[in-house]
Amino acid sequence: MAITGTKVAAPPAAHYLCDIVNFSEILSVTMVLFAVIDIIGSIPVVISLRNNVGHIQSEKATLAATVIMILFLFVGEGILKLFGVDVASFAVAGSLVLFFLALEMILGVRIYKEAEPESASIVPIAFPLIAGAGTLTTLVSIRSEYETINIIIGILINSVLVYIVLKNTRRLEHVLGKNGINVLRKVFGIILLAISVKLFTSNLPTLLS
Repeated sequence: MAITGTKVAAPPAAHYLCDIVNFSEILSVTMVLFAVIDIIGSIPVVISLRNNVGHIQSEKATLAATVIMILFLFVGEGILKLFGVDVASFAVAGSLVLFFLALEMILGVRIYKEAEPESASIVPIAFPLIAGAGTLTTLVSIRSEYETINIIIGILINSVLVYIVLKNTRRLEHVLGKNGINVLRKVFGIILLAISVKLFTSNLPTLLS
């Protein structure tokens, strides 16, 4: 007597998760955040800080930056509403910030320069080097474009990449060389410039309506 197996239906939550997890969105978010965080371009800064203090706690810096980004992803919009600002307005403003960040990366100029940090603990590595104003602006801006779960996955992927870079800054600098780092900065600058234009054009009609 043959025993026929019955197919067990997946729970509704699993179906919903499969529907909203989009690999194309995850890739886009990962590329956006990687370009904004610019951890490759920050290698010389990290090396300088490491030389000054002797040691950087890569694990703590990465964890702190991840927590900051995820928290701001959820409460950032609430903070905006507290000041009477909608997401579309913030997204347009964010696109302008990204535009100038991209110009810095492509042209190799400094439009805005922060004060030189005195120590390299969680500040300034986690904030503002990793989870800086540009990154936090981007997170709120892209909430109108992508599913939250895909953004979180993109954050986690970038956190892993950041950790790898922080642990291997000297080795990466030796492998890539100064010219290699400059090329990567310009490539991701062009990508970031295109993304800023897309954010601006997609949110401006909502802002004007």
